[in-house]
Amino acid sequence: MKKHRFKLAALGAAACVAWPAWSMDLAEAYRLALAQDATIRGSRAATDAGRERLPQARAQFLPNISASSSRFKNNLDTTAPNLAGVDTTTNDRYTSSNDSITLRQPIYRKQLFAQYRQAQAVVADANASLERDEQNLVMRVTQAYFEALQAEEQLVLIGLQKTAYAAQVDGARKSFAAGAGTRTDIDEAQARLDLTIAQELEARQSVDLARRQLQVLVNQPVTQPLAGVDVRKLQLTGPTPASVEEWTARAEATSPEIVSARSQIEAARADVDKAKSGHYPTLDAIVQMSRSNSENVTRVHSQYDQRQIGLQLAIPIFQGGYVNSQVREALAMLERAENRFEEIRRDLGVRVHREFRGVTEGVLKVRALEQAVRSTEQLAVSSRRSYEAGARTRLDILNAEQQAGQARRDLSQARLQYMLAHVRLKALAGGFKAENIDEINGWLQH
Repeated sequence: MKKHRFKLAALGAAACVAWPAWSMDLAEAYRLALAQDATIRGSRAATDAGRERLPQARAQFLPNISASSSRFKNNLDTTAPNLAGVDTTTNDRYTSSNDSITLRQPIYRKQLFAQYRQAQAVVADANASLERDEQNLVMRVTQAYFEALQAEEQLVLIGLQKTAYAAQVDGARKSFAAGAGTRTDIDEAQARLDLTIAQELEARQSVDLARRQLQVLVNQPVTQPLAGVDVRKLQLTGPTPASVEEWTARAEATSPEIVSARSQIEAARADVDKAKSGHYPTLDAIVQMSRSNSENVTRVHSQYDQRQIGLQLAIPIFQGGYVNSQVREALAMLERAENRFEEIRRDLGVRVHREFRGVTEGVLKVRALEQAVRSTEQLAVSSRRSYEAGARTRLDILNAEQQAGQARRDLSQARLQYMLAHVRLKALAGGFKAENIDEINGWLQH
C-alpha cells in the first residue's frame, strides 16, 4: 500500500514538472498581440497622424497673427551739390529698426472649404483603416493560434498512429518467429512505421514554425501548452442570416474596407474642388500695426507709428495653365479611387461567398468526418478480429489503421477550418469586434 502511494505521489510530481501551471488560450494571445503587435501599433500611429488633418484644416479658418522685427546698422553716403554747385558727400552711420504685428482673417477662400471636407474624409479613412487593421489582427491571431493548435493535434495523432504501427511491427516479428507469419508482413509494417516517423519529424517542424508565427504576434516565447478545442462546446451551426446575399449586402454597408474606400473617394472629390478653387479670388481682412525708426533714408532718425485696417482682394488672372493641370490631375485621382472602390467591392463579394460556403459546408464536412472516424475506427477493430479469426491479413489491419488515422487528422483540420471560416465571415461583414473573441475562446478547453 505504501509503495502504491509512493508511485502516485511520484506521478503527481512528474505531472507538475511536465506541465506549466497555466496554458495560453485565444483570449490571452489576443490580449498580448493587441499590446505588442508591431503592425497594429504602427496602424494606431498612422491613425493618430491622419486625425490631425482635421484640426489643421479648421485652423485655416481662424485668424493668423504674425509679428516681425528687424534691426540694421546703416552706413549711408549722400552726394549732393552744395550752394556753390559742387558735389559734396556726407556720411551717416545709424541704426534702423522695424517692428510690426499683423492679423489676417480669411473672409472668402473657396479652397478652405474643400480642404476641410477633404480632412473629414481623411479622418474617416484613418478610423476605418484602424478598424480594418484591428479586425485583421483578430483574424491573424486566430489563424496563427489555430494553426499552432492544428500542428500540435496533428503531431499527437501521428504519434498515436506510430504507436499502432510499432505494435504491428512487434506483432509481425513475433508471428514470424512462431512460424505463423511472413517476412512480407514485417516489411509492410516496418515501411508504414518508417513513413510515420518521417511524418512525425515534419509535424514537429510544423509545430515549431506555427509557434514562432504566434510568438511574432505576441512578442514573447510561446512555451506553454495551448488550450485545445473542446468538441463538446463547439456548436456546429450555419451562418445567420442563411443568405449569402444578405451577408454580402451587410459587408458592403459596414465593412471597414468599404468605408475606407468610400472615404478615399470623398477625399478625391474634395481635392477636385480644391484644385478648381484656384480660379476663384480670395478676400482677407488685415489689421496691422508697425513702428519704424530711421527706415527712410531721406529722414534719418525719424520714427513712424502706423496702424492699418482694410481688405485685401486677390484675383487670379493667368498662371500658365497650372490650375487646369491640377484639376486634370485631381480628376484622374478621383477616377482611380472610384475604380479602386469597385475593385474592393467585387473582391469582397467573392471573399464573403467563399467564407459563407466555408461555414455552411464546414458543418456538413465536420459531421461527415465524425461519422468517417467512427466507421474507420470500427473497421480497424473488425480487421483485427478478422485477422485473429484467419479471415484477414496483417496488411488489412495496417490499411484500416491508416484510414482511421487519416480520418482523425482530416476531422481535426475540418474543425479548425470551420472555426476560421466563422471568424473570417464575421470580420468581412464588419461585425466581428474584439469582444467577439470571447465567443471563439469559449470553444476551447479551460
